[in-house]
Amino acid sequence: MDYDITISGGGIAGLTAAAAFAQAGFSTLVVDPTPPVTDREADGSDLRTTAFLQPAQMFLDEVGLWPRLAEYAMPLTTMRIVDAGGEVAEPRVIKDFKSGDISDKPFGWNLPNWLLRREMTARLAELAHVDFRPGTATTGLFTREGEARVSLSDGSRIRTRLVIAADGRSSPMRQAAGIGVKTTRFGQKALAFAVTHPIPHDNVSTEIHRTGGPFTLVPLPDHDGRPSSAIVWMDSGPECARRMALSPEALEAEMSERSCHLFGPLSLASRRTVWPIIAQEADRLSGQRIALVAEAAHVVPPIGAQGLNMSLKDIIALRDLAVAAPDRLGDAQMLDAYHNRRAADVRARVTGITALNRISQMSSQPLRDLRAKGLDALYSMKPVRTSLMKVGLGASG
Repeated sequence: MDYDITISGGGIAGLTAAAAFAQAGFSTLVVDPTPPVTDREADGSDLRTTAFLQPAQMFLDEVGLWPRLAEYAMPLTTMRIVDAGGEVAEPRVIKDFKSGDISDKPFGWNLPNWLLRREMTARLAELAHVDFRPGTATTGLFTREGEARVSLSDGSRIRTRLVIAADGRSSPMRQAAGIGVKTTRFGQKALAFAVTHPIPHDNVSTEIHRTGGPFTLVPLPDHDGRPSSAIVWMDSGPECARRMALSPEALEAEMSERSCHLFGPLSLASRRTVWPIIAQEADRLSGQRIALVAEAAHVVPPIGAQGLNMSLKDIIALRDLAVAAPDRLGDAQMLDAYHNRRAADVRARVTGITALNRISQMSSQPLRDLRAKGLDALYSMKPVRTSLMKVGLGASG
C-alpha cells in the first residue's frame, strides 16, 4: 500500500484533514490541481474569511494548526443581527447575541482564507507523515473491498486504504464514486472584499438584512492603521455583476448605504471577488473506500459561519473513527459509521440555512416586516436565544 489515506483537494478542509491524519500517524497524500495562493495581493487569492467557532478552534489546536494561526486571529465576541428592511436603509431592529451569555470564550475567531492556506501549508511541511503535491490532480478512481486505486495527473497510480474527497462542490472523486447530489439554486451570488472604516468594529460580527440576501461585516485586524472588516454581500446575480463593474467610488457609496452607515463611510481595501451561492447535499457521505467531507459533501450559503465548521465536524468524525480502529481504516463498517454519525446533522443544517437564506432574500415589504417581528420575538425569549447560540456553535440540538 502506498498510503493509508489519499486526500483529493488542498483547500482549507483538505489541508486540515492532512494535518489531522498525519499527526495521528497515518501516512497521508494530499493533492490539488492548483498550488495554494498564499499572498493577499496575488491573483487568485481567496479574499473571503473563515470564522472558526469554538469546537473548530479546539480541534485546530489539538492537531497543531492553531499555534500557527492564533496571532492572526480576530476574536468574535458578539453576533449582531440587524433588520433594515423598512422603506429606507436604516436599522429598525438590532439584536446582539453575546458569547458571554453561554461561554467565557469568544464565539469564534476570524481569519483570511489566503492566510489559512499559507500557515496550514507550512504546518504540513513540519509533519513526517504527509506528502503534499500541489499542482497534481486526481483523474480516476478504482475501488474494491480491500483498497482504492487513484490515478493522478502526473501519470502515477496510488494504492490507498481510504480516499477522502475534499475537492469541492463539483468533486471529481464524488462523481467517480457515482454518488449523486441534490442542489438548490437561489439566483444569488456573493461579493467578497475587505474594507476599512472610521468606527471600530469592537469584535462584533454584523449581519444586516434588507433584501436580496445578508450584508455581513466580519472583524479583521486593522489595515493601514484603520479598523477593517471583511464583507460578504449577497444579492441577485445581475446585481452582483453590476457592482463588480462599478468604480471604487460608486461601490463605496452603495456599500456605505447598505451598511446603514453603522461603521461610517466604508473604503474599499482589496480587490473584489464574486462567488456563486447554492445549497447542496450529497446523497450519501461515503462509498466503497471513499468518504466525502466539506463541500464535496455539503454546501451552504455563508450565513452563521456554518460552512467550514460543518466541514471540520466531518473531519473530526472521520479522524476519531480511524484512531479508534486503525485496522478498519476505509472499510465498509467504518465508512457506514461515518455516514450515520454525520448525515442527520448535515441534513438539518443544510435545510435550516437554506430556509434562513430564503427569508433573507425577501423583497416584498409585508414579508420583510414579518421577518423583523420574527427576529424580535426569537430574541426576546432567552431560552430560545441561548439554544440558538449553542446550536450555532455546533451542538446537535
